[in-house]
Amino acid sequence: MAKPRFTRGLHDLGNGCWAYLQPDGSWGWSNAGLIVDGEETLLVDTLFDLKLTAEMLETMRGAVPAAAEIGTLVNTHANGDHTYGNQLAAGARIVASKACRDEMERRPPEAFIRFVRNWRDHGESGALIHELMGRKFDFEGIENTLPTETFEQDFTLTVGDRRVELHNVGPAHTRGDVLVHVPADRTVFTGDVIFAEGHPIIWAGPVENWLAACDRILGWDVETIVPGHGPVCGKEGVRELRLYLTALRDAAKARFESGMSWTDAAEEIVVDHFTHWLDRERVFINVAMLYRQFTGGALKLSVTEIYEPMAAWFWAHSGHAHP
Repeated sequence: MAKPRFTRGLHDLGNGCWAYLQPDGSWGWSNAGLIVDGEETLLVDTLFDLKLTAEMLETMRGAVPAAAEIGTLVNTHANGDHTYGNQLAAGARIVASKACRDEMERRPPEAFIRFVRNWRDHGESGALIHELMGRKFDFEGIENTLPTETFEQDFTLTVGDRRVELHNVGPAHTRGDVLVHVPADRTVFTGDVIFAEGHPIIWAGPVENWLAACDRILGWDVETIVPGHGPVCGKEGVRELRLYLTALRDAAKARFESGMSWTDAAEEIVVDHFTHWLDRERVFINVAMLYRQFTGGALKLSVTEIYEPMAAWFWAHSGHAHP
């Protein structure tokens, strides 16, 4: 079928699958999904704040009467832009990988919200987070609503007569990334295993796991791929992300082996690596995480140590005014 335009709101993918899209797909502007069969519903992810999640659920109810009550919610991973609206799916069974739930427990929203509210106390890192996310989203009232059911590797659900397969392919983007595969509809909701037309973030790695996840999707008979961020795509989007990760890994490895620091390597790589994609500053996070991988974990960097050089590059090259 033809891919829907990348416009804000709910898009019918056919056969009871829906994508809720949020352009431009940058920091915090995530996608979600809905699977419906008869009176049964499965929601794939919530959004970054309660207002956005409530608007999404209202839109879904208006288009799909069965969505008046969400039976099952699947969180593809622990990041707040896919989980902070969980409390609005009242009464739903919430399913996620065990690693996802563990990460949500270790990193509750309260810590992030305090950072956002007190951003001026955190130097350039705080100013960057304020610019990218803090001033765009409303984090009032968020409660850490954890999954009620977890699994380790693979899990199968049914939505009416429809089979939905959950596959934990982490650690990759995060520690417990889940693909939501609807084989009969040739559709997969990928969470942040796939970023379309935007730089991904390697929070966990290793990158080889992420490449293996791409290969798994490419091996399936799927036509419609709903990424965690960016427009709905086909396998070409997976291939392009795979090329991104491979080229980035190789560029960073060559510089690591030459003895170059991770910051110098990132300064070089960001100049010409996928410059047509959104969020180029993420190259700094990704190179830092690759260097950590290359050292077998010996390179330990705090968030501030990673964000400071990233912020310096961002303010110099993004065109944004420093607050």
